[in-house]
Amino acid sequence: MLQVFQAEMGLMTIVELVLLAVKLFAFVNSLLYSAEAYSAANKLTKPAWTIILGLGLAAQVVFGGPLGIVNLAFTIAAFVYLADVRPALSSLTRR
Repeated sequence: MLQVFQAEMGLMTIVELVLLAVKLFAFVNSLLYSAEAYSAANKLTKPAWTIILGLGLAAQVVFGGPLGIVNLAFTIAAFVYLADVRPALSSLTRR
């Protein structure tokens, strides 16, 4: 029975680290584009995305646990940024 709990704890630690990496990548990536690119792509402003993703990263570090409602909401925001906003921004800018 103890092995089941250890395996579950190990899996949750891996999930938490992966979600932390996703949020960190999304936050750093949001800082790389100019404010004009955000408005040209008809997305939320750069400060809005930076604040949302930064708060999500801070919530993950402070509160931990990938399944809390706050962390779940910020995880969804990070995935929305990566799936919708980032491709729109990268199509507008050449790097």
